[in-house]
Amino acid sequence: MLEVLTYETLRSAAARFCRELSNQPIPALYGITDGKAVGTFVEVGFNDFIAENYEFIRGNAAKGIDFPSLDTDLKVTSIKQPQSSCPFRDATQKVYGLAYNLLVMVYEKRDDTAEHAATLDFKHVILIDKASTADFQLTRAIRAILDRDGNADDIDAFLEDKNLPLDFVSRRQLAERLLQEPPELGMITMSNALQWRLQYGHAIKAVVQGDPDGLEDLLA
Repeated sequence: MLEVLTYETLRSAAARFCRELSNQPIPALYGITDGKAVGTFVEVGFNDFIAENYEFIRGNAAKGIDFPSLDTDLKVTSIKQPQSSCPFRDATQKVYGLAYNLLVMVYEKRDDTAEHAATLDFKHVILIDKASTADFQLTRAIRAILDRDGNADDIDAFLEDKNLPLDFVSRRQLAERLLQEPPELGMITMSNALQWRLQYGHAIKAVVQGDPDGLEDLLA
């Protein structure tokens, strides 16, 4: 029987997978410039790797994440433009996070013309705790308002200025909630859109500088 996948074994498996795949020739990705195609290749490969070694519940469209039993979603992105998309559920995700962890595999792709094959050099495998999956700039500014004894009016006006996708009533409710439940500092950048665009520059900078609050680089 296969070992049951746990949060700890997922962490170690992700690091092992990326170390093994790094710098292996991959003819199927030669000449491919579409980041989504590269990401899909890695995601399928990692899910197959997990399935071969562990017993786990596969992600599904209803849950929307790769490892629902572990509250963790897999993202694969290029170091040149470290970003990915994410389903939009509600605007509060931008201040309170996605409610699940992110496992972010960051690669650098090269093409070998002599071998007619690509290689993927994984620079980071960053585990972002769900408490840190909110927007960096927005949460930092809200925390600063609260530190200066700001009230609901101050927060409401700030949220309106930032065009958070909320109607007047919902925005006011969020402002009052933030007074009672200050947000954790987020470590990603989230666009205002009906599908979040997540950018990982802050997370990468934090692990490189050795200040990974809510983060862990599994390749470090």
